[in-house]
Amino acid sequence: MFGWFKKKEQQPQKPSSPEVLGLRLGGAIELDDLKFRLIEEYLTIEGAARTQLIKAVGEVELDGQTRLLRFYTDDDGYFQVLQNGKSDADVAEVKLVYFYETKPIDSDKQWEHWLASELVKPNKILDEQTFYKVWENERPVAMTEKTWFEDGSVSETDQFAMVYEREINPELFEGLQIIAEEKIENNQPQRSVVFSTSIDVSPTDFRVIG
Repeated sequence: MFGWFKKKEQQPQKPSSPEVLGLRLGGAIELDDLKFRLIEEYLTIEGAARTQLIKAVGEVELDGQTRLLRFYTDDDGYFQVLQNGKSDADVAEVKLVYFYETKPIDSDKQWEHWLASELVKPNKILDEQTFYKVWENERPVAMTEKTWFEDGSVSETDQFAMVYEREINPELFEGLQIIAEEKIENNQPQRSVVFSTSIDVSPTDFRVIG
């Protein structure tokens, strides 16, 4: 009868997705309505949802201390947090990013062309606006993003990035991120180039509501 009381075998715990500033997988965020009504007409993005649900979380380890966390929402964008450590006090900046366009890459030649000469330019024009190169590097920055999804799955994507920016006024800048992404599925590379625009947000511009 003692067999009834056998301990259950411990299942290995999967690493949980990162959290910061209350942002977490499955959580919810509310944007400050007044702030976005005042600035949205000047931005590339249109109709940002004031309440957004976090559907996935990405992490990019930039070095041993610095990382990017990306909290992907149901509003076709994400909150990107730059963190010089693992605590809320280590947060250096927060950006709200919205996807603009995704271009599929069908050939190795096309992929190499983007990496060699298209990602890094002195400037880029998007939606009739000119964005200027932010970083000094002449080659795109390589990184790998690990992403956690609501269904418990985890994926990894290799990324090659460049960042541009335009000044709307002395207090408002809009960023342009161009990221060439490569993911291996069934031993085949799946590649695309993703264009996104972004703005910096402060602690008063949004709040966590779930």
